[in-house]
Amino acid sequence: MDAEPRLAEAVPHSPARQALDAIPWLAPVGAVTRQRLAEQSLIHRLPAGAMVFEQAETPAFALFLIAGSLKLVGVRGPAEAVIEAVRPFDMALPAAVVTGQPYLLRARVLEEAQILLVGAERFRAELARDNALCSAVLAHVSMQLRRQMRAAKSFRMRNAEERVAAYLGGLVLAAEGSAEIALTMDKSEIAAHLGMTRETFSRTLSGLAAQGVKVDGRKLRIADMAAFRARFPIDPFIDGADQAAPR
Repeated sequence: MDAEPRLAEAVPHSPARQALDAIPWLAPVGAVTRQRLAEQSLIHRLPAGAMVFEQAETPAFALFLIAGSLKLVGVRGPAEAVIEAVRPFDMALPAAVVTGQPYLLRARVLEEAQILLVGAERFRAELARDNALCSAVLAHVSMQLRRQMRAAKSFRMRNAEERVAAYLGGLVLAAEGSAEIALTMDKSEIAAHLGMTRETFSRTLSGLAAQGVKVDGRKLRIADMAAFRARFPIDPFIDGADQAAPR
């Protein structure tokens, strides 16, 4: 019998190890590597609004989001723009961790978050040592790149109404009949994420009333999802979701 199963049985699973085991795209990574990562890891819980890391900061940890959500924000002087939301079980800006370079964005908690922090040096060492981990991280980074390409296509190839409708539709993908939406980000943040001013976003939301969208502050209701999807159909090469398949 090889050593890896014996190690997996002999070592009690710490909260950090349990968190690593819960990340679906790390499924191909063996018990030895997971345990070595867990030995240099901790679980951090942060409330909404908390700063996770700052733009220009050099990563001390690899960050895996286990629960909640984060927003990645670009900063230039006093101006900010939400670039992307991070959902479970994403890594936050893994390229900075892998290369040891400063973060190009800041991260702030959007909804109360549980984050697994893995020491950056240990993470890079295991990445170099374990082909399965390297392959899993490569697949995950590729998935994130495809997500960014989809966002860039939407920004460049859709008008404001189409972008807002696609954003709303993405929040209620499985809904049938009518749908209720509670916006988790401020309208100015959503507007920046969609490449428009808050005023344009608000006008566009008001214009969607003709398509059955009722707005009440941060709460929205789409009266007929079938009609909404017929007017704003899903484009699989923009709106589709990618999964990091284990290799």
